[in-house]
Amino acid sequence: MNTSFNKRIYTYPAFKVDVEQIFDHIDDMRQAARGGRVSKAFAEKIMLVVTSVNGCRYCRYAHSRAALVAGVSETELQDLLALDLQTFPIHEVTALTFAQHYAEANGQPDPATWQRVVTYYGEQTSDDILVYLRMITFGNLLGNTFDALLSRITGKPAADSSLWNEVSVLSGVVWMPIYRLVLRIFKQRQPDLNIR
Repeated sequence: MNTSFNKRIYTYPAFKVDVEQIFDHIDDMRQAARGGRVSKAFAEKIMLVVTSVNGCRYCRYAHSRAALVAGVSETELQDLLALDLQTFPIHEVTALTFAQHYAEANGQPDPATWQRVVTYYGEQTSDDILVYLRMITFGNLLGNTFDALLSRITGKPAADSSLWNEVSVLSGVVWMPIYRLVLRIFKQRQPDLNIR
């Protein structure tokens, strides 16, 4: 009988780093969404692969629906959720297998594997793919951290976590983005004080 929650979750320090990274790359997220280099259906496929590895039930539900709306077939959806990537076209397989590797490597992919993605898709499209990977990983780990808190309440706490960690991360979802936004606005309004 399993007595602990065993999905990957956020630690507060990792959560803080990822929030900062998201705010540092917010323009990249806008460009990825608007640029059209990665279609909505392809982006959903990439995100579903990561979600399948990380096991976030909330993201699985939301992105399965979004994928179907974007034109992903039911068969493709089931293959993505099962991580059966062999049937996808070659122009998608490189990104999909990288997405699986990215998630399995906890967001620290092998540089040579990343270079294959860049070589295949080019720098801009690869950067867009990376944006989608970071966004879905953030969502997955938040969802899993919420489930870890629920699991703790039922007597099955996550290993290497604490109530304090889970509450800190989940409350950080509210206050940290506000803090980062205020900080960003403040920095934009600061006059350049470079005195020679």
